[in-house]
Amino acid sequence: MKVAVLKETAPGERRVALVPEAVTKLRAAGHEVMVEAGAGDGAWLSDDTFTEAGASIASRADLVATADAILTVGRPDDSAIASFHPGQGVLGMFAPLGDRAFAQRLADTGITAVSLDLIPRTLPRAQAMDALTSQANIAGYKAAVLAADTFGRFFPLLITAAGTARPARVLVLGTGVAGLQAIGTAHRLGAVVSAYDVRPETKTETESLGATFIELTSVGPASGEGGYARALTDEERQAQQEELAGHIARHDVVITTAQVPGRRPPLLVTGDALKSMTAGSVIVDMGASELGGNVAGSRPGETVVTENGVTIVGATNLPSAMPAASSAMYARNISSLLLYLVKDGSIAVDLSDELQRGVVITYEGRVVHPALAEPAGGTDVDGASH
Repeated sequence: MKVAVLKETAPGERRVALVPEAVTKLRAAGHEVMVEAGAGDGAWLSDDTFTEAGASIASRADLVATADAILTVGRPDDSAIASFHPGQGVLGMFAPLGDRAFAQRLADTGITAVSLDLIPRTLPRAQAMDALTSQANIAGYKAAVLAADTFGRFFPLLITAAGTARPARVLVLGTGVAGLQAIGTAHRLGAVVSAYDVRPETKTETESLGATFIELTSVGPASGEGGYARALTDEERQAQQEELAGHIARHDVVITTAQVPGRRPPLLVTGDALKSMTAGSVIVDMGASELGGNVAGSRPGETVVTENGVTIVGATNLPSAMPAASSAMYARNISSLLLYLVKDGSIAVDLSDELQRGVVITYEGRVVHPALAEPAGGTDVDGASH
C-alpha cells in the first residue's frame, strides 16, 4: 500500500504526521511511504532524514494522485480535499463534531475519512492510537511552562540574600489529561498548586501530583459516561462560576482546560472573577476558540491585558509549539491506527468494530459516524465530547 504524508498548511502548524522512525515502522510492514517535500521542516526534519528512513519525496499532486492512504495532522485544506479520489483513506485530526457540513464534503469525495481525535479512550487496544491524549499531554505541559514564562515573578519559593520570594499560587481548572500534566509541571516548577474538576473521582490523581483538590459546595458531582464530565445545567453553571470566583481571586496563575468540540467552551472565569484578581496575575485559557473561551475576554491566539492588569493568554494549538515532541508522539498514534485498519494491503472498514465505529467519519460516499447525526453530549476537559 502507498502511504503519503502531506505538508500541513494551517497557519502556525509546525507538526508533521510521520517522523522517520514511523516511516521505518510502516516500511517494515510492507508499505511504501511518500512524503511531500518540506513536510517536516517545521519540526526540524529535513527531506533527507525521511529518505534515509526509506521514504520518497514528491510533490503534493503526485502524492494525492497515487496514494492509497493519506496522513495529515489537521484538516486538509480545500485544494487537497478537491484532489482526493474515491477509495482513498485519509487519516488526521479533523475535529468533525459539530461540523457536519465538513464531514459531508469529505463524504462527497468518496474517501474513507478517519479522525484520530475521536478514538474511544476507554478501549485498551486504542491506547497506542490515542492522539488526543498524546497531544493533550504536551498541551498541558506547555501551558504550565507558558504560564511561568508570562508570570512576572518566580514560580518556586526562593530564599536569597536579596530577600525571600514566595511560591506562585497556581489554579488548574479541569483535571483531564491536559489538566493533570499542567498540575504536575507547575508543581515541579515549584508552585503551590490547586485544582478543580466537577468529577470528584479525579481527586486522588490530583493529589498524587502534589496539588490540593478544591471541592465546591454549590455544585454536586457531574461525572458522565466513560470518564467524561456531563454538561452542567444553567443553574449549576452559574453557581459554579460564583463559587469559583472566590478561589480564582486567591491565585496568581490560572490555567483552564475545558473544551467542547463544535460548541462554545464553558465560561469558568467571569468578568467579575477577573476584576477580583490582582495586577500581574496570569491566565492561560486552553479553551480559547473562535466560539469563545473559558475566560471572559480571551481571544484565540492573542494575549490581552485587562484594565486591572491581568494577562490572559488565548492558548491555541500548544502542541505545535513543541513540534518535534508532538510530531513524534502523533506519528506513533497514526501509524498504529493505520496498521490496525489495514488488511491484505488496503484499509478494510468494519463498522461493527467499536474502535472503527468511533473514528471512521465517512465511508463509500456517506457520513457514517453516529455522533454527526445527533447533537454531541457531555464535556471533556481536554476537548473530547461524547
